[in-house]
This record gives sequence, structure tokens and C-alpha cells, in this order.
Amino acid sequence: MPALPPEFAAAADRTACRVAIRAGSKSFFAAGQLLPAEVREAAYGLYAFCRLSDDLVDDAADPAGRRDAVARLEARIGRAYAGRPADAPADRAFSEIVATYAIPEALPRALIEGFAWDAEGRRYADLGALHAYAARVAGSVGAMMALIMGTREPDALARACDLGAAMQFTNIARDVGEDARMGRLYLPLDWMDAAGLDPEAFLADPRPSPALAKVVARLLAEADVLYARAEAGIAALPRGCRSSIRAAGLIYSEIGRVVAAHDYDSVQHRARVGTARKLVLIARAARTPAVAAGLGGPSLPEAAFLIEAVAREPLVPTRRRPALRPWWDVGGRVVHVLDLIERMRERETFGRSAPS
Repeated sequence: MPALPPEFAAAADRTACRVAIRAGSKSFFAAGQLLPAEVREAAYGLYAFCRLSDDLVDDAADPAGRRDAVARLEARIGRAYAGRPADAPADRAFSEIVATYAIPEALPRALIEGFAWDAEGRRYADLGALHAYAARVAGSVGAMMALIMGTREPDALARACDLGAAMQFTNIARDVGEDARMGRLYLPLDWMDAAGLDPEAFLADPRPSPALAKVVARLLAEADVLYARAEAGIAALPRGCRSSIRAAGLIYSEIGRVVAAHDYDSVQHRARVGTARKLVLIARAARTPAVAAGLGGPSLPEAAFLIEAVAREPLVPTRRRPALRPWWDVGGRVVHVLDLIERMRERETFGRSAPS
């Protein structure tokens, strides 16, 4: 079969990434619909590669398999940056994105380093160590998204890393029970010790307790501090990108509110934000004006290496970057997102056997 012309091949790869995201993360797909088209397609391509990378490590059967998956991912990043991506839509899209938006190689490599920590079952002695992990698996993605949106100022990138870390802390708080049943523990060990919790005993028999609830509540309080810091960076984004990023932050922080409503028991309950509430939060994000204010200062120390990597990268993209389309019809975009989520809900309710 003859090869597709380059422009059609690139379009096919972007479509494949978009389909993968729609199946893999409904919330991300829906929030992404608020982005300008060029940014949205790049965001989906980036997320597809990150999701593929995470799945490759998670799906490995044993520690040796996970280490092998990490090594293969490191090689794939090298190929993407050399302009010779692996023969897969996500890899080809990723290679195009990092070239077009001048994304330093240190950022995706930081993400893979975080996956390597997962593969080795690393635990985190204190909050600083957990911040170092969050900077890799989430702050790196926040920084790459900011670059795709055209924001390279150090303080704005710091706020993007804050938002990524806040979301990661929320994920950890939500998934305490699920992680423990897989032998994983991300809560700071010194917090557990102060609460009188033995990590090995908890992993052997994960159960909710008032002591565990205090640790989860403490982690969510740290996440809230980061969400508040991140809000200062919204005004630094192009106007057409602000609603989507604010929506993502609002939806994720709402997960923490649901955990709190379950008395911080994320062992017996897995917090979910219902469709109706997501609609409210997305609409709120679209109508909330960004307040011009100070960007809140430098990054957290654990994320500083990401911002420094961007500062060292010359802003000389090897491919033409598409100009952002002007922002228009905010209400129409929100209506489209609400309709999209409603159709997803209907498929989940009435056709669970069908792809969602």
C-alpha cells in the first residue's frame, strides 16, 4: 500500500491521538474542547504519548518488565527528538510537537524518570520527596502544556508545575486504597509515622481509619495551596486557553471535595465528580475572568530543574508553529462541551459494552 502524503499522514496521526484520548480520559477530552483548535490537537498528541508511556509501564507483568518498558520509552524519546520516531501515531505526533514548540528533551525525560520510580516501587520519606515525584510525573506535563500554549516565562511555568503537582496530590489522595491493593504507597512516610500508621501493616490490610483520614486530609490541604498558587498563572496564558486550564483545575480540585465528603475515606470509596457537577464547573471556568496579578514568585525547589531546562532551550522551533486563532464564541464552545459530556454519560449508562 503506498504511503500517505506527509500532510495526510500527520492528520491521521492526530486523529488517532484524539480517538485514544476520547476513550482514555473523558474529563481531559472534554476540557480540551475549550482550547483553540491548534493547541487542542497538540495537547491531545502530547497526552496520548504520555498516556501510552504510563500504560506501557503499568501493564508490565513484573519489576523486570517495568524496567524494560522504561528503557524502551527512553529510547523512543531519543528517536522522537532525532526526528526518527517509532512507527506509531502517538510517537510521530509527539516528535512533531516537541519540534514545533521547542520543548526541551529534559521535560519528557523527567516524566519517564517518574515512571521509573513507579517501576521500582519507590516510597517517599516526606513531602519534599513527594514533590520531587510530582514534579516529574505531573509538573513536567504542566510545563510542556504551557509551552504548547506559547508561555515560556519562568514564573508562568512555575504555576503550570504547581497545577500539575496539585492534580497529582489529588490523584494520590483519591487512590490510596486502590494503590495499596496493588502494593503501592505514595503518602509521605513521616506523616504516616506521626499519625501512628505502619506502612507495611497498612499495605498488608488496607483499611480506613481516623489516622489515615488525617493524612489524606493533610495531603488535600497541600493540594489546595498549589491550586491557589496555580490560579495566578491563568492570566499569563493566551486568552483562548484560560477556560480549559481553569476547568481542569476546578474539576480536579472537586475530586478532593468528594473525598472530604466521604470523611477522607479513599480506601472503601473512590471519589468521582458526577456529570452534572462537571458541567457546572466547566461553565464556571468559561465565564470567570482571569485576574491580572503577580505570578506568585519562583517555582517550588523540586520543580526548578524543569524551568531551568526551558530557559536553556533556544526558542528556535524546527517547524512552523501555527498561530493561535482568536478567541470567540465562548458560550458556543461551552454548549458543545456540555453536549459532549452528556452524550458520553448516555453511552456509559445505556451502552457500557460499547467503546466510550
